[in-house]
Amino acid sequence: MSSSTVDSQTPTAANVQVSDDSLTVELSDGRTISVPIGWYPRLSHGSADERDHWRLIANGSGIHWPDLDEDISIENLLTGRPSDESQTSFKRWLDER
Repeated sequence: MSSSTVDSQTPTAANVQVSDDSLTVELSDGRTISVPIGWYPRLSHGSADERDHWRLIANGSGIHWPDLDEDISIENLLTGRPSDESQTSFKRWLDER
């Protein structure tokens, strides 16, 4: 009896767009995923310029916004996991802005 192995490698990000309502990521496998911006409070409190200043990290397996000190993994987007930053940490970040 033979068995096959399925390659379950997570796709990487190819492009990113952030609007007032959503974070949209084009993936290397052709899919596009969009999640509410409210899942990531730092993005929702950032300016349009801060949101537009992003870069891919870890060969596209994550996205980094240096002006907002925010990192989001593609894996978390695909599994529907919003930010798990504590309210205390987020409030401290807001207060320092």
